Amino acid sequence: MIYLLIFVFGLIMGSFYMVVGIRLPLKKSIIKPRSHCEKCNHYLKWYELIPVISFVLQKGKCNNCHQKISKFYPLCELLCGLLFLLNYIIFGFSFKFLTSILISSLMIIIFISDFKYYIILDSPILIASILYLILEFIFLDIKTTILSFCSGVTMFVIMILIMLLGNLIFKRESLGGGDIKLSFFIGMVLVPRLSLISLIFASFFALIYACIFLQIKKESEIPYGPFLMIGFYITFLLSPYLLMFLDSI
Repeated sequence: MIYLLIFVFGLIMGSFYMVVGIRLPLKKSIIKPRSHCEKCNHYLKWYELIPVISFVLQKGKCNNCHQKISKFYPLCELLCGLLFLLNYIIFGFSFKFLTSILISSLMIIIFISDFKYYIILDSPILIASILYLILEFIFLDIKTTILSFCSGVTMFVIMILIMLLGNLIFKRESLGGGDIKLSFFIGMVLVPRLSLISLIFASFFALIYACIFLQIKKESEIPYGPFLMIGFYITFLLSPYLLMFLDSI
């Protein structure tokens, strides 16, 4: 039952994160107007807002204008539900579970906003950072909280230096401001050496994406934020094993 409740909670939050990721970059309220069809502006009734299930029952179409609804909506909801469930299976109800929920939530929002608009929102990063510091203070101690904040600042400075070096080499903006701000949250959660490993993972996945999709779409840039979050999440999950490996070298 607890697995089902966490999965359903993840589905609901995934639906909410879709609204955040789509509306906030356009400086729109996440409260008003109510959820509606983007084609005909039909306001959705409660039974049209059930995550995943409504999409399936409506056969992927609006009940009013019968235009197709993007599959991105149920996929995002399903991904969030599965991530929340995976986090609970791995960590149980613990400090690490709550941290992984923060990471997963931020990852979903950044996926949406960065892939759609090439924008990483400041407010979700700020909220996630504050909530993480509060969790550390409650579950751990003030000394650990201060050290985590300093680790975040260290990662922030490292990313600025990487940006300056990239700008010098490529003669153009190599990293966005959102990527650099995101590195602060990554640095807080991970120790500095794990933060650098997460950058390696991020760069690896970004390179694969670039090799495949830049040839297809003929675009000149890729959103780096989603790959930062993928590298971050993988490093967080593997952190005990990575630390053991690093200590053995």
